[in-house]
Amino acid sequence: MDKRCLTLFVLTNDASRSRQLKIPFRLLKAVGTASVLFILVLAFVVFDYARLKTNYFSLSTLKQENTAQRIELQTFAGKIKDLEAQLAKLNIFDRKIRIIANLSEPRKAGGSEQIMGMGGDSSAEENYFSTPAAKKDELVKKMRDEITQLEEMAKSQESSFTELQEYLMKKSSFLAATPSIWPSRGWVTSAFGERISPFTGFPQMHRGLDIANRVGTPVVASAEGIVVHVGADTGLGKMVSISHGYGIKTSYGHLSEIKVRTGQKVKRGMEIGTMGNTGRSTGPHLHYEVSLNGVSVNPTKYILN
Repeated sequence: MDKRCLTLFVLTNDASRSRQLKIPFRLLKAVGTASVLFILVLAFVVFDYARLKTNYFSLSTLKQENTAQRIELQTFAGKIKDLEAQLAKLNIFDRKIRIIANLSEPRKAGGSEQIMGMGGDSSAEENYFSTPAAKKDELVKKMRDEITQLEEMAKSQESSFTELQEYLMKKSSFLAATPSIWPSRGWVTSAFGERISPFTGFPQMHRGLDIANRVGTPVVASAEGIVVHVGADTGLGKMVSISHGYGIKTSYGHLSEIKVRTGQKVKRGMEIGTMGNTGRSTGPHLHYEVSLNGVSVNPTKYILN
């Protein structure tokens, strides 16, 4: 048995005396071994804690990334559904306009039916997010398919709207050229059709509409067109004739003043002269006449206001 020991001299309160303290080497060896073991265990604990902390942060970061990706995919899926709904509404609007305009349905590429709408209950999409790692590829594929469908829908809708635009532009030109308003304010003193002539007392065909009011009452063009005649007529006195295209022509007689010239373009509602009592007339009034392909027609059929 090892009886060696370490002798220490410890000073007491009395400075002239000292005290011996003997520590066995076995105890010193045990304390040293315990200290080394403690340091090793402490180092292992610190290392393991650092490793766990690192893993925790990595896991937390990965979880946050997965959550961010899931939210991003959900947002993107929601936007796709919104676009689908908007395109479906546009398709319905397109069909309504075609019904009103009496146009046939647009031809589908390859004979396929136009897509009316896609999508469904958004809760059904949650299955794709229950296991993000496993379902991500499947969801991305589904989104790509839907985007392809949206592109096809957009192209089809663009083609249909282009056709509608061309039709409506032609129609708007026709509507702008169609007489549709009163040419002047006043009272109708003689309608279109058969009547007794105020000059001869015999039946005659009255080819226009007589509107009476004070001399100087404004007379306006009833539709867009080009002035083709300005001058004096034995029966209608000072008069203006406007060609509106599509075989439509209007004439304004018994004017006191003319405010347009031949070849001038006029818009609906533009003042072309003033009411008068020129030509063969029993009093101040406007003779308003509408002809279609050279045949006089009832002007009241063209007055909407």
